[in-house]
Amino acid sequence: MITTLSSREFNQDTGSAKKATATGPVVITDRGRPAHVLMTYSEYQRVVGKGKNILDLVGIKGAGDIEFDPAKIQSLSKPIGDFL
Repeated sequence: MITTLSSREFNQDTGSAKKATATGPVVITDRGRPAHVLMTYSEYQRVVGKGKNILDLVGIKGAGDIEFDPAKIQSLSKPIGDFL
């Protein structure tokens, strides 16, 4: 369940806002428009993911064992004479 509070309501009773996060996120509005979201830390971790790296995100099992040794780039520019 999403709870919505105005900034004024939030400032007057932050304790109730924190308790309301037990049932879901709390949307805090400024002048009637959603501006902030208050949620429990465990819910935040669930939303952003816990310690995932790029290999976890793309779902390649064992990708960390792939050998990758790219050649070093010598230069990113060409001599001016090559353009004439």
